[in-house]
Amino acid sequence: MEFDVTAIFPGRGVAQLRVSADSAEQLGAVPALAGGVIVSVAEAGSARRTQRRGRFPLVLFARQLLSLVRAGLTVVEGIETLADQDRGSPMSATLDRLLARLREGQSLANAMQEDAAAFPDLFVATIRASERTGDLPEALQRYVVFHERLAELKKKIVSAAIYPALLMAVGGIVTLFLLGYVVPRFTLVFADSGRAPEGPSALLFALGDLINGHALELALGAALLVAALVVLGMQPVVRAATMRTAWRLPALGERLRLVYLARFYRTTGMLLRAGIPLKTALGMIGELLPAALRGGLAQCREAIEHGQPFSRAAENGGLTTPVALRMVAIGERSGQLGEMMEAVADFYDEEIRQMVEHLTRLFEPLLMAVIGAIIGGVVLMLYMPIFELAGNFQ
Repeated sequence: MEFDVTAIFPGRGVAQLRVSADSAEQLGAVPALAGGVIVSVAEAGSARRTQRRGRFPLVLFARQLLSLVRAGLTVVEGIETLADQDRGSPMSATLDRLLARLREGQSLANAMQEDAAAFPDLFVATIRASERTGDLPEALQRYVVFHERLAELKKKIVSAAIYPALLMAVGGIVTLFLLGYVVPRFTLVFADSGRAPEGPSALLFALGDLINGHALELALGAALLVAALVVLGMQPVVRAATMRTAWRLPALGERLRLVYLARFYRTTGMLLRAGIPLKTALGMIGELLPAALRGGLAQCREAIEHGQPFSRAAENGGLTTPVALRMVAIGERSGQLGEMMEAVADFYDEEIRQMVEHLTRLFEPLLMAVIGAIIGGVVLMLYMPIFELAGNFQ
């Protein structure tokens, strides 16, 4: 496996190397890196794949810049190093524009703010706050950890959905195979016997003949239906309506609320720890919340403007739970509201993890039972007429 490594060597400065190793943990034993300090590691080609998709790899940039600054480089030197690392790429072009603004005398936050497509407001606000405190590495570290936690939560939810999706896909393929291939073959048996299937078996054989005789048309119609659903799903109005429907479902709505509350508390806590006032932080994260919670956020901001503490304002706005309410109140009394908000987010993440595990343990056996019942029902209806014929022969 090949890795693109940025390292600092005494007397040589910063160097970018492509080296081979079995894993990233074994890079320290590579002779080419002997005596150097590794500041960033990326699998060969991973950054380029991200750039080809047209997105600026912000988290990768923050992680690499953090390593360079901690290694002793200035911000300008670090950005120059990253720009030279993939010269000619979209990331390099973005960093060249950033360097040009920095050389004009702009602050790092102001220089990033002019390129909103690459540097979102949340990241710019974190950098701006660090310029007041003079602790850029800590700000970059908080942002990297923030995105790693969000990515970890997303990964857990996606991983839990993969196995049920595979079960449904395999079950659907097996069912279609039985209906479109096996059932029509059995039709020939009954044609020779002179008896037609009756009851549910008759419907099964009719469905099998339909699928077998119009397979191309049905496949084309299914593809068009899937394409139409994808296009509709991309429409903001349809997505908003779907989300409103999901929020109204008693069980699903409460679980979605926990997921977004975890994101809300983690983002707000990160901004507060970066030195951003609470009112400003709440105004910046409105787009991160779904429509079902934005009304509560607006109510919370208005209550804070009238002098209410955050704990009471969040409770009235429906942005908390009993456990979180107590933790936030403790944070207000101790003056560590940002740290306590991140602790609340950790608490929610653990609750979501347990919820996903419980749902997976319940849903997977239930799904297997449903798929087995469908396939078993098809096979049973397929053989029932055969059993009747065998009885008549006796």
